[in-house]
Amino acid sequence: MMDRVQLATFQAVVEQGSFEAAARELHVTTSAVSQRIKALERAVGQVLVRRARPCTATAAGAALVRFAGQVALLEREALAQARGGTRISIVVNVDSLNTWFLPVLAGVPGATFELHTDDQDYTADLLRSGAAMAAVTAENVAVQGCRVERLGAMRYLAVAAPGLDVTDLSRAPMIVYNRKDQLQHRFLSLLGLSPAAPLIHHVPAAAAFNEAIRLGLGWGAVPERNALPLLRSGQYVDLAPGRHLDVPLYWQRWRIESALLTTLTTAVRSAAAAALH
Repeated sequence: MMDRVQLATFQAVVEQGSFEAAARELHVTTSAVSQRIKALERAVGQVLVRRARPCTATAAGAALVRFAGQVALLEREALAQARGGTRISIVVNVDSLNTWFLPVLAGVPGATFELHTDDQDYTADLLRSGAAMAAVTAENVAVQGCRVERLGAMRYLAVAAPGLDVTDLSRAPMIVYNRKDQLQHRFLSLLGLSPAAPLIHHVPAAAAFNEAIRLGLGWGAVPERNALPLLRSGQYVDLAPGRHLDVPLYWQRWRIESALLTTLTTAVRSAAAAALH
């Protein structure tokens, strides 16, 4: 049976990124942290931490990070009944966070939240690493140790500012969130077009992304919920009337009996049913 103190120390090293930072977090010496990690590695028979900057879990340590987080969550839930509050770490794709997801948190009393953002095609990576307890993701195959359920689809429209030359959309300047973002390219494929090395602007913030389109820097795929008001006001034009791109979204969460995760899942399911297609 693994030592709970050693397990908590291992989790702190991975979360904080160094032995020194973990020592400050745990109010012990760096030497004590090092001794606990070495003892845990001897007990497991594997190197669990890459001694780099920052420290990260090895392949052998990745599953242990998730296990350590699950143990910590259940302990915090038990203590929260007396002390009040526990932390839940969630990774959410940016468009969900900026449209329908944030009000979900108000429906989960007794918790504090640590939110991470990433492209919907990559959010499950933090579940695999153990850094997140739950995720809104485009991945429909359950991560090991997790449950998965479909939430619905986020609908995107191809829009631009009036006056932008989009005679050949495959060559028109394009607004892209970041280098992981493939939504615009997927929309072109949906229309039977191939990107022809267009001018691409990377704008990694939701409000700025929409503003860049409004200012005529390029076209982009925007969540329908954000696009419709600007289409009605004439600030956007629909580049493909009657066509849209639907991106299926899924909810993945740790497979443990946690009252808070169950409450959170119920709130997510309800919000998604109202907001997604």
